[in-house]
Amino acid sequence: MGKRKAKSKPPPKKRMDKLDAVFSCPFCSHGTSVECRIDMKNLIGEANCRICQENFSTTVTALTEPIDIYSEWIDECERVNNYEEEDVSYRS
Repeated sequence: MGKRKAKSKPPPKKRMDKLDAVFSCPFCSHGTSVECRIDMKNLIGEANCRICQENFSTTVTALTEPIDIYSEWIDECERVNNYEEEDVSYRS
């Protein structure tokens, strides 16, 4: 008679690391001065700099994280800068 096979333990569940909610400001370049808040009741996400008082707000969904709000702010800044550069080049 043979020995029963021992059941192997299931692998431990991987824990997701929390993403940052504090970032550096694109205007004053001060590290860890931008704080992102999500208001799920009103579906609004806000990013505010404590140093230079710059702010950005956008609409959010249930899947939105603070990094998404910050990334949208950076993308909007780049879009505005590129638009101004194109506008200046047309005037010249």
